[in-house]
Amino acid sequence: MPETWKKRERERNKQQLKREKAEKKLERKNNQGHHDWTDMLAYVDENGNLSSKPADPSL
Repeated sequence: MPETWKKRERERNKQQLKREKAEKKLERKNNQGHHDWTDMLAYVDENGNLSSKPADPSL
């Protein structure tokens, strides 16, 4: 039975989506994000604002 154009197009789209999904999965795997709990700390300065850096101890 010969394949129709629509069947070939549908199969091509499926393969494309499968490749894109695999690329996204690999990208998520490579970009793990925070590896250390100290990366997630937030500090409060003297004005009560949140900061990612600790306050200067000389102040």
